[in-house]
Amino acid sequence: MRHTNRETTTRTLTRLIKALDNQHPVTITYLKEGKDENGKRTGHLVETIRTVEIYDFYVSAAGDILAKAMDRESGEHRDFRIDRLISYTVHRTAYLIERPAVSELKARPACGLATVTVLYPVDVPATRRVQILADALAA
Repeated sequence: MRHTNRETTTRTLTRLIKALDNQHPVTITYLKEGKDENGKRTGHLVETIRTVEIYDFYVSAAGDILAKAMDRESGEHRDFRIDRLISYTVHRTAYLIERPAVSELKARPACGLATVTVLYPVDVPATRRVQILADALAA
């Protein structure tokens, strides 16, 4: 298990991109915003543990780096902010959940999120891709 407070965001992102490349699921300990009995957000962060299959990364309009992933428990698409990860474990098993088609994912409302398209050669190492992403965010 890796604790995100003991490594840089770049290092965490690099390891998660490698997990994506190898299609290895990741168990994350994560802080999510809690909800009351009516489903309204409370503003309090609640710790949760999930095993996810990451398939993409993007940057929100607020500048947060998010991982798009399939939640193994619910089988649904979820987005996770990298800065809210507490710890993670990359597994050596393969992905099991089928992702929704790209058209289904784009049909969902963006809710104020913007994406940044970053093009890079497929054969570059994950560390170089992280640097390319960081450069694109700085621009």
